[in-house]
Amino acid sequence: MRCVALLLALAAACDDGGGMDPGPDAEVAPDAAGDPTAAQLSAALATCNVVGGKYAKDSGGTATVDICGLTGAVFWKADLDVDCDGKMSAKCSLSTDPDYMSQTAASDSQGMPLDAAALPYVVVPGVSTRWSYRAAGLAMGSVVAVVYGDHLEYGVLGDVGPVAAIGEASYRMAELLTINPDPRVGGTAAEVAYVAFTGTGAEVDVIEDHAMAVALGIAHVKTLLGQ
Repeated sequence: MRCVALLLALAAACDDGGGMDPGPDAEVAPDAAGDPTAAQLSAALATCNVVGGKYAKDSGGTATVDICGLTGAVFWKADLDVDCDGKMSAKCSLSTDPDYMSQTAASDSQGMPLDAAALPYVVVPGVSTRWSYRAAGLAMGSVVAVVYGDHLEYGVLGDVGPVAAIGEASYRMAELLTINPDPRVGGTAAEVAYVAFTGTGAEVDVIEDHAMAVALGIAHVKTLLGQ
């Protein structure tokens, strides 16, 4: 009986780990860190090193928004107005958006305007004495990370807006962030942070390739966070 009890005790120790060395051939648990979170990226945006601005959140509004510099990126904190310009669709047209325009500053791989209803993109202010996205190392197709509350989404720079206002993104970007995407009554006045990554290494090869934008965005955010 004593032997049986000893065997049972050894079996129980093996089942719960028992402090025993699993040995060199044991399977290694995967990295549990995962992808960057909205909270982690927001924490990195707490301080603004002003490199441009100031911009109004809406045309004709008070200019309060700065462009802030980071290593390999710039960011700004504004609201989100819905851009429905580009390819006409059931969601984006003159019937859904009185300010609708059929063109975008960027074109897709077929030379056509971007589809705001399908592609998450961000609008950058036009070049002016306030700031130049081109001089900062950005281009149409540069990867952007967008934070709204606990939501973190990725997209590209896809359109150019007014020279004095900032805080606009496509219908699809608003939708992904759980913001009302209706171009007439949607958008949000709450704070949205936009982080645009500079340099050719942060540009997608095909602007409508959202999967590539997400992969590049995650990689650049991890670098920014030192992960």
